[in-house]
Amino acid sequence: MIHPEAEWRAHLAEGRFMIQRSRSTGGHVFYPRIVEPGTGADDLEWVEASGKGVVHAVTVVRKKDPADSYNVVLVDLAEGPRLMSRIDGADVDAVRIGMDVAARIVQEGDKPLLVFVPA
Repeated sequence: MIHPEAEWRAHLAEGRFMIQRSRSTGGHVFYPRIVEPGTGADDLEWVEASGKGVVHAVTVVRKKDPADSYNVVLVDLAEGPRLMSRIDGADVDAVRIGMDVAARIVQEGDKPLLVFVPA
């Protein structure tokens, strides 16, 4: 059996944003796991995420050179789970709680990375 995190990263490498869903409860799960939190359901399957989300919280990491500053956000996915990422394609000070965002997979170094852009 492949580890859930490794499987998720393999999907990203293929350009696919996948999350887990319990077949019995219908609950969506992120971060990849072997059972659904709260229920213990172990019938998780991989499904394509809509990529839609809303910024739940945001902070800006300020660097000496303002051009190097970046944001860290918590995004509530349309499917329910909340995850940590960043918003690309917007000034760091323009990102707001409640902002609609869309997922994108980008290459950073030699690894795929899930980020969000303004919707």
